[in-house]
Amino acid sequence: MKSTTFSDPLVTRLSTFVRSIGIEVQACPIDWKTQFPGLEIRMGAVLVDEKNLIHPGNILHEAGHIAVHDPAIRQSPKFQPTRGEELGALAWSYAAVVYLGLGSELVFYPESYHGWATSLVENFAEGRYLGVPLLQRYGMAIETRFAAERGLKPYPHMLRWLRWTSEPVPLNQIAMHSNSTLTTPQTRSAPNE
Repeated sequence: MKSTTFSDPLVTRLSTFVRSIGIEVQACPIDWKTQFPGLEIRMGAVLVDEKNLIHPGNILHEAGHIAVHDPAIRQSPKFQPTRGEELGALAWSYAAVVYLGLGSELVFYPESYHGWATSLVENFAEGRYLGVPLLQRYGMAIETRFAAERGLKPYPHMLRWLRWTSEPVPLNQIAMHSNSTLTTPQTRSAPNE
Protein backbone atom coordinates (compact mmCIF):
# COMPACT_ATOMS: atom_id res chain seq x y z
CA MET A 1 0.00 0.00 0.00
CA LYS A 2 1.38 3.38 -1.01
CA SER A 3 1.16 6.45 1.20
CA THR A 4 2.63 9.94 1.23
CA THR A 5 3.42 10.24 4.94
CA PHE A 6 6.66 9.61 6.78
CA SER A 7 7.58 9.60 10.46
CA ASP A 8 11.12 11.06 10.17
CA PRO A 9 10.93 14.89 9.93
CA LEU A 10 13.95 15.03 7.58
CA VAL A 11 12.46 12.44 5.23
CA THR A 12 9.23 14.47 5.30
CA ARG A 13 11.10 17.72 4.52
CA LEU A 14 13.05 16.22 1.62
CA SER A 15 9.95 14.52 0.22
CA THR A 16 7.97 17.75 0.46
CA PHE A 17 10.68 19.57 -1.51
CA VAL A 18 10.83 16.86 -4.19
CA ARG A 19 7.04 16.90 -4.55
CA SER A 20 7.06 20.70 -4.80
CA ILE A 21 9.07 20.53 -8.03
CA GLY A 22 6.73 18.00 -9.61
CA ILE A 23 8.25 14.63 -8.74
CA GLU A 24 6.03 12.26 -6.81
CA VAL A 25 7.35 10.60 -3.64
CA GLN A 26 5.45 7.63 -2.25
CA ALA A 27 5.87 5.77 1.02
CA CYS A 28 5.59 2.03 0.52
CA PRO A 29 7.22 -1.25 1.54
CA ILE A 30 9.95 -2.34 -0.89
CA ASP A 31 10.51 -6.07 -0.64
CA TRP A 32 12.73 -6.46 -3.69
CA LYS A 33 16.43 -5.81 -4.26
CA THR A 34 17.26 -2.21 -5.18
CA GLN A 35 20.48 -0.28 -5.67
CA PHE A 36 19.82 1.73 -2.50
CA PRO A 37 17.90 -0.26 0.11
CA GLY A 38 14.58 1.39 0.85
CA LEU A 39 14.48 3.36 -2.43
CA GLU A 40 13.30 2.75 -5.98
CA ILE A 41 12.33 4.81 -9.01
CA ARG A 42 9.15 3.69 -10.76
CA MET A 43 7.02 5.49 -13.33
CA GLY A 44 8.81 8.78 -12.65
CA ALA A 45 8.23 8.59 -8.89
CA VAL A 46 10.54 7.95 -5.94
CA LEU A 47 9.32 5.06 -3.81
CA VAL A 48 10.54 5.18 -0.21
CA ASP A 49 10.48 2.37 2.33
CA GLU A 50 11.35 4.48 5.36
CA LYS A 51 12.00 1.45 7.56
CA ASN A 52 14.77 0.19 5.22
CA LEU A 53 16.12 3.56 4.05
CA ILE A 54 19.91 3.70 4.54
CA HIS A 55 20.16 7.49 4.44
CA PRO A 56 17.62 10.28 3.79
CA GLY A 57 20.00 12.08 1.40
CA ASN A 58 19.53 9.27 -1.09
CA ILE A 59 15.98 10.57 -1.67
CA LEU A 60 17.47 13.70 -3.24
CA HIS A 61 19.92 11.72 -5.34
CA GLU A 62 17.15 9.51 -6.74
CA ALA A 63 14.94 12.55 -7.37
CA GLY A 64 17.91 14.07 -9.20
CA HIS A 65 17.93 11.08 -11.55
CA ILE A 66 14.30 11.71 -12.40
CA ALA A 67 14.80 15.48 -12.74
CA VAL A 68 17.65 15.19 -15.27
CA HIS A 69 16.16 12.27 -17.19
CA ASP A 70 14.72 12.81 -20.67
CA PRO A 71 11.17 14.10 -20.04
CA ALA A 72 9.84 12.09 -22.99
CA ILE A 73 10.60 8.86 -21.12
CA ARG A 74 10.67 10.05 -17.50
CA GLN A 75 7.45 8.17 -16.70
CA SER A 76 8.79 4.82 -17.97
CA PRO A 77 8.12 1.86 -15.67
CA LYS A 78 11.81 1.71 -14.86
CA PHE A 79 14.86 3.41 -16.29
CA GLN A 80 18.59 3.13 -15.94
CA PRO A 81 20.40 6.49 -15.76
CA THR A 82 23.31 7.12 -18.07
CA ARG A 83 26.74 7.85 -16.61
CA GLY A 84 26.24 11.51 -17.47
CA GLU A 85 22.88 11.50 -15.70
CA GLU A 86 24.60 10.00 -12.67
CA LEU A 87 26.86 13.07 -12.54
CA GLY A 88 23.90 15.35 -13.21
CA ALA A 89 22.00 13.79 -10.30
CA LEU A 90 25.02 14.32 -8.07
CA ALA A 91 25.11 18.04 -8.98
CA TRP A 92 21.32 18.33 -8.74
CA SER A 93 21.23 16.82 -5.25
CA TYR A 94 23.96 19.19 -4.07
CA ALA A 95 22.01 22.19 -5.44
CA ALA A 96 18.96 20.89 -3.58
CA VAL A 97 20.74 20.77 -0.20
CA VAL A 98 22.12 24.27 -0.80
CA TYR A 99 18.61 25.51 -1.63
CA LEU A 100 17.22 23.83 1.49
CA GLY A 101 19.99 25.26 3.70
CA LEU A 102 21.32 21.83 4.61
CA GLY A 103 24.91 20.57 4.64
CA SER A 104 26.41 18.75 1.68
CA GLU A 105 27.11 15.82 4.00
CA LEU A 106 23.42 15.00 3.67
CA VAL A 107 23.98 13.78 0.11
CA PHE A 108 27.73 13.08 0.35
CA TYR A 109 27.61 11.10 3.59
CA PRO A 110 30.34 8.75 4.88
CA GLU A 111 30.40 5.43 3.03
CA SER A 112 28.59 6.94 0.01
CA TYR A 113 30.05 7.28 -3.46
CA HIS A 114 32.43 4.36 -2.99
CA GLY A 115 34.44 6.20 -0.34
CA TRP A 116 34.68 9.49 -2.24
CA ALA A 117 32.17 11.42 -0.10
CA THR A 118 34.79 13.47 1.77
CA SER A 119 36.44 14.43 -1.51
CA LEU A 120 33.06 15.46 -2.96
CA VAL A 121 32.25 17.59 0.11
CA GLU A 122 35.64 19.33 -0.19
CA ASN A 123 35.45 19.84 -3.96
CA PHE A 124 31.90 21.17 -3.99
CA ALA A 125 32.72 23.48 -1.06
CA GLU A 126 35.58 24.92 -3.13
CA GLY A 127 33.38 25.40 -6.21
CA ARG A 128 34.85 22.45 -8.09
CA TYR A 129 31.55 20.99 -9.21
CA LEU A 130 30.96 17.71 -11.02
CA GLY A 131 27.95 17.28 -13.30
CA VAL A 132 27.19 20.95 -13.85
CA PRO A 133 27.98 20.93 -17.60
CA LEU A 134 25.15 18.42 -18.05
CA LEU A 135 22.73 20.58 -16.04
CA GLN A 136 23.79 23.49 -18.25
CA ARG A 137 23.28 21.42 -21.41
CA TYR A 138 19.69 20.85 -20.27
CA GLY A 139 19.14 24.53 -19.42
CA MET A 140 18.70 23.73 -15.73
CA ALA A 141 21.70 25.65 -14.36
CA ILE A 142 24.63 27.65 -15.67
CA GLU A 143 28.32 27.52 -14.90
CA THR A 144 29.90 30.51 -13.15
CA ARG A 145 32.05 31.38 -16.17
CA PHE A 146 28.96 31.95 -18.34
CA ALA A 147 26.46 33.30 -15.80
CA ALA A 148 27.47 36.96 -15.39
CA GLU A 149 27.49 37.77 -19.11
CA ARG A 150 23.95 36.39 -19.34
CA GLY A 151 22.68 38.10 -16.20
CA LEU A 152 21.96 34.80 -14.48
CA LYS A 153 22.88 33.38 -11.09
CA PRO A 154 25.44 30.59 -11.39
CA TYR A 155 25.17 27.04 -10.13
CA PRO A 156 24.39 25.92 -7.42
CA HIS A 157 21.43 28.17 -8.17
CA MET A 158 19.01 26.22 -10.36
CA LEU A 159 17.26 27.93 -13.26
CA ARG A 160 14.87 24.97 -13.42
CA TRP A 161 14.57 21.93 -11.20
CA LEU A 162 13.21 19.68 -13.95
CA ARG A 163 14.62 19.06 -17.40
CA TRP A 164 11.87 20.15 -19.75
CA THR A 165 13.19 19.19 -23.19
CA SER A 166 14.78 16.12 -24.74
CA GLU A 167 17.07 18.33 -26.83
CA PRO A 168 20.16 20.14 -25.53
CA VAL A 169 19.66 23.85 -24.88
CA PRO A 170 22.34 25.92 -26.65
CA LEU A 171 24.29 28.12 -24.27
CA ASN A 172 23.18 31.28 -26.09
CA GLN A 173 19.54 30.32 -25.47
CA ILE A 174 19.70 29.48 -21.77
CA ALA A 175 18.67 32.99 -20.72
CA MET A 176 15.71 32.83 -23.13
CA HIS A 177 14.58 29.50 -21.70
CA SER A 178 15.10 30.34 -18.04
CA ASN A 179 12.14 31.68 -16.18
CA SER A 180 12.71 33.48 -12.89
CA THR A 181 9.49 32.00 -11.52
CA LEU A 182 11.05 28.56 -11.88
CA THR A 183 14.01 29.21 -9.60
CA THR A 184 11.94 28.12 -6.65
CA PRO A 185 10.22 24.75 -6.40
CA GLN A 186 6.98 24.55 -8.33
CA THR A 187 4.04 22.19 -8.27
CA ARG A 188 3.04 20.02 -11.20
CA SER A 189 0.62 22.70 -12.33
CA ALA A 190 3.37 25.29 -12.73
CA PRO A 191 3.62 26.81 -16.20
CA ASN A 192 6.40 25.60 -18.51
CA GLU A 193 6.98 22.41 -16.55
